[in-house]
Amino acid sequence: MKKTAWVLAAATTIGALALSGCSASPASDDDRVQVVASTNVYGDIAASIGGDRVDVTSIIDDAAKDPHSYEASARDMLQVSHADLVIENGGGYDAFMEALRADSDAEVITAVEFSHDFPGADEAEHDHEHEGEDAHEHADEDGHEGHDHIEGFNEHVWFDVHTMIHVAEQISDDLTELDPDGSAEYEAGAKKLIAELEGFEKQLGVLHEKNEGRPIFMTEPLPGYLAAAVGLDDVTPDGFAEAVEEGNDVAPATLLAAVKAIRAGDVDAVLTTVQTGGGETAEVTRVAEENGVPVVPFSELLVKDQSYAEWMHDAIQSLSEALER
Repeated sequence: MKKTAWVLAAATTIGALALSGCSASPASDDDRVQVVASTNVYGDIAASIGGDRVDVTSIIDDAAKDPHSYEASARDMLQVSHADLVIENGGGYDAFMEALRADSDAEVITAVEFSHDFPGADEAEHDHEHEGEDAHEHADEDGHEGHDHIEGFNEHVWFDVHTMIHVAEQISDDLTELDPDGSAEYEAGAKKLIAELEGFEKQLGVLHEKNEGRPIFMTEPLPGYLAAAVGLDDVTPDGFAEAVEEGNDVAPATLLAAVKAIRAGDVDAVLTTVQTGGGETAEVTRVAEENGVPVVPFSELLVKDQSYAEWMHDAIQSLSEALER
């Protein structure tokens, strides 16, 4: 369905929900700040900072769903229409958010724009959207605009601890602007989370000293920021990770090169992604396990009853243990 038709259909459904008094509306009867996040990663960060003063809705909160291919619903649009603050990843990862917030007056935080790797990040100086302004729209030299997938840029920035520190700071600032009476609580919540993230930075620094230059294989770009922080050398054959991420077949010659490298002992660990993959990923995993090469699975979303800080701790710990084998 074309976007225009989808939006009209969604709007009609929203009107029907409103007229019927349907309980799908996320609006609360109290004065809590309404926050809508594209995934539970950002939802948990907002909840950690905002505490009882915020009401957080994560559009995708199931680790089995893939945000790349998620199709937003009328209920999602209704939730965003009630939001005071919207938090998205950007960079093409959660592109469904663009249509949802197109007519919203909510403050918008786009996480990728706090990454120094994001095209135009230096020029933007980490400005963010206010009152529907398009302050986050950038174009790189190849003409990629807005939040379309940007070739060569790893959009999985929630695994970049330093970027997430900036995101946490911005969430605190925006919540304070929306709810000045809660400034002390927001500052305290952000301070606690940032202290944990800074602890991860130190831990990654120690791992970097021990493991710099060690070769690893990544079936997808997801854990790339963690691997880089540890100083690991990504020796994945060109085209393998990109094909898997896009849902395409890996070229036979590329798969053969990957298998040969693992069997030859040229790889110290294989990093995989839980949500996605296919026959090629399964083959690489099988060969790695047969040859005693540690396989470290990473998830794109939080699992149930786990905070972002706990999730990151486990991810770093799993990588560290694999490198010690």
